[in-house]
Amino acid sequence: MPFSSARAEALDPVAENWNLKGQLSYIGQVKSSFSSPYEGRNSLGAEREASYSFSSTAYLGLRLPLLGELYLNPEVIQGRPLSGLVGLGGFSNGEMQKVAGTSPKLYLPRFFLRRDWAFSDAQQEAQESAANQLAGTLASHRLRLTLGKFAITDVFDANSYSHDSRTQFMNWASLAHGSYDFAADAQGYTLGAALEYVRDGWALRVGRFMVPELSNGEKLNGSLASFYGDQLEIEHRHVLRELPGALRLLLWRNRENMGAFDEAVQQAAGAEPRVSAVRRPQHKSGWGLHWEQALSSDLGMFARWSQGDGRTESYSFEEVDGSRQLGLSLKGLRWSRPEDTLGLLYIANSLSSSHRDYLARGGYGFFIGDGKLNYADESILEAYYSWALSKACKLSLDLQRIANPAYNADRGPVNFAALRLHAEF
Repeated sequence: MPFSSARAEALDPVAENWNLKGQLSYIGQVKSSFSSPYEGRNSLGAEREASYSFSSTAYLGLRLPLLGELYLNPEVIQGRPLSGLVGLGGFSNGEMQKVAGTSPKLYLPRFFLRRDWAFSDAQQEAQESAANQLAGTLASHRLRLTLGKFAITDVFDANSYSHDSRTQFMNWASLAHGSYDFAADAQGYTLGAALEYVRDGWALRVGRFMVPELSNGEKLNGSLASFYGDQLEIEHRHVLRELPGALRLLLWRNRENMGAFDEAVQQAAGAEPRVSAVRRPQHKSGWGLHWEQALSSDLGMFARWSQGDGRTESYSFEEVDGSRQLGLSLKGLRWSRPEDTLGLLYIANSLSSSHRDYLARGGYGFFIGDGKLNYADESILEAYYSWALSKACKLSLDLQRIANPAYNADRGPVNFAALRLHAEF
């Protein structure tokens, strides 16, 4: 079937040639003291602590003749993490992955080109103006290319109810499949390309991206033929009893210079094992299943189930090898607050047998390690209420309780409380 360029401006007189949006978010969080008979180098501190994060972002979009849409997102961020950002599989504030210290840091998380090609018989759908989205029309049957610097989760593993720690659930594990070790630098962004084919409620997405040169490092490896992060996602959007929903299957495979847990234990011969001592080029892979569904006009739910192979160290995301998530999101229609949101989420994170053995023998990962381990799944219960001060400004209260922090039944549980202010303009 022939293609035609999807030029929204020719179809919709109100199509934007450019837009400029912005956001700012402040999160203040406190952690309770908790039971801790011992600690290691990467343990969550047992004392009461306070932390904060602040970010401000500009979203500039520009429509370019023939090339498509160009987006640029300069951002300023600063903050102070709890316990130096160690001691948990699922960290309590997803914004902390971007923080580099208490001094404001200006950086460029996104700089990318998006181009759509519409099939000649494609129906057109209205698209409103938003951050990284120009108003106009969008073909329901299309091919889309996204090329440049952005977050892999901008394209893959979307979730209507749990995808943004600035407005929804805050725990880091809630931003994507918990075990999805997607390619990214220390702030969560990468360079690469994604191609999407969309038709009749179905979508097929593929992409290849740069991985960091070192585990959770800032510098990306430009040798895409030798080191890379590949992903494939199949999505089906549906309507059940006139209510929208979606099913997604995600497959991913990375090639990175990383250490395997079993090899580290074998080389240590009874001493402290170190994955950094056995790093070599090898593969890491995993999968994720995702279902989200509106249950009524104001209530939605989602479930995620993901698993990584668990052989090698975590490279870009969390130290999680398996994760199950179940969440609910309720709008405030029933109490005459339609812009308010109440959310409830349960997460169970797990480690592979080789990862457990490595930690139990005194090994340390990038984020976790208590010097020894009495293993149990790390379980997270989170609830938040977002109160709309206006259409563009919301104040949220977020509560979390994490049992078995860093998968250690000898420590915790620990409680977290946060106030979050988010404004869009």
